[in-house]
Amino acid sequence: MSNPSSSHSLSGSALGMVSTISFPAIVGTADMMLKSATVRLVGYEKVGNGFCTAIVRGQITDVRMAVEAGAETAKEFGQLVSTIVIARPYPNLEAILPISSRLSQLTSGQYSRLSNQAIGLLETRGFPAMVGAADMMLKSADVHLAGYETIGAGLCTAIIRGNVADVAIAIEAGMNEAERIGEFHTLMIIPRPLEDLEETLPTADYWIETPTPVNIPMLALQEEQRELLELPNLEISQEIAEMETISIGDR
Repeated sequence: MSNPSSSHSLSGSALGMVSTISFPAIVGTADMMLKSATVRLVGYEKVGNGFCTAIVRGQITDVRMAVEAGAETAKEFGQLVSTIVIARPYPNLEAILPISSRLSQLTSGQYSRLSNQAIGLLETRGFPAMVGAADMMLKSADVHLAGYETIGAGLCTAIIRGNVADVAIAIEAGMNEAERIGEFHTLMIIPRPLEDLEETLPTADYWIETPTPVNIPMLALQEEQRELLELPNLEISQEIAEMETISIGDR
């Protein structure tokens, strides 16, 4: 269970970190850490080449329990890189590194109609595969694209929200599309995200209820509304010109 402690209470508390090579894996790892002990999720640190680290703070016993649970989850996905627990981080460490409340403060206070719904994460190696998978997910179930993450090494993650059943259907469809393209990497479904997890993930600030009408360029409208001009009868025009010439000669 997540601890609703204030940002100031995190200072001096124990520090725990779990590192993976996958964004969905680190989100699932963080979810398990929050649900296994009374800790606060500070955020994620992405250092490139696919490496992501979940950072938690709390009492030393809780942090150790959370890190152990997170490591087991990461191992299940075959994505565990390393773990560390520091009982009393030095103050200078907290002042310079993003291990205190700084990361969570950047996203706190955001709310969207997507909040409190199930989370689906689908990771591909390559941006085109992620876009294709996201498109297929949106077309296969009543879900909404909340955002995306890139972590280096070509790894991209599409993040969708919706009820659990729709998210599961969409993720399966997206995985099949990514495999068809040939760039599927990993996936994660979180049925009931906690508040701390909500604060550290991209949250869409809009909700598309109906398809947006396509704007037709004004030039096309002008061409469509343009009236057809009647061409003059050249034979009649020639006769009139000859008559005017004769009339001038008679004078």
